[in-house]
Amino acid sequence: MSAHPTLLEADALAVQIGERWICCDLSMRIAAGERLVLLGPNGAGKTTLLHTLAGLREAQRGSVRLLGRALADWPARELACERGVLPQRQPDWFSATVMETALVGRHPHLGRWAWEGPEDMRIATESLTRMGLEKMPERNILALSGGERQRLAIASLLAQQPALYLLDEPLSHLDLHYQMVVLDHFTRLARAGAGVVAVLHDLNLAARFADHVVLLDGHGHMVSGTADTVLRADVLSAAFGHPIRRHVIDGQVAFLLD
Repeated sequence: MSAHPTLLEADALAVQIGERWICCDLSMRIAAGERLVLLGPNGAGKTTLLHTLAGLREAQRGSVRLLGRALADWPARELACERGVLPQRQPDWFSATVMETALVGRHPHLGRWAWEGPEDMRIATESLTRMGLEKMPERNILALSGGERQRLAIASLLAQQPALYLLDEPLSHLDLHYQMVVLDHFTRLARAGAGVVAVLHDLNLAARFADHVVLLDGHGHMVSGTADTVLRADVLSAAFGHPIRRHVIDGQVAFLLD
């Protein structure tokens, strides 16, 4: 049992898409300082589960609470101050600069008619710097590469400064360097007291990052627990339908396909 306060908790959660169950009877807790990874094959329902944990869709059964309070009981603006969501895709309907987009993350902290002040600019600038975008604040977002746009979305989320981060494929479009930059930064945020829930695809990066794992197999079955108990060769092989071997190299867990 963690000594840190519980940020996110799900009790007897059951999630369904159409006639297909994503998971049944999921109960879990994420405390401040902990990192949870959602794993599973394509189409297993990782995004759907993440959206349910974020309060963006209703569960068929069970409950989700943030800081001990049901998600449905949170006013939208208060909820946005405590939990931030990184969507899988970043649709850009309008032209805007990199800085303007980063500042969107500050909106939950502003009054109804307030404008961004020096402190908001400082936080947004720091967030851009974290993601290596500090030299392009005036760049039009429509001129960004896929990787740059993904890093900007993460920077905007960092500017939001929530207690809980829910990340849907945060490493999408990123090269190896920035994959590690992103994972290392969210690890630092967790060590500073944030909670992180992330959908990942790479088993080796998940092993490097996760404290806890929820593994979906796409057929309604689920395994949930600490990284050590879930990230086992037999469990992963069954979920992904392919033989997987687990090795420990220089103290780091690595997975190879047979």
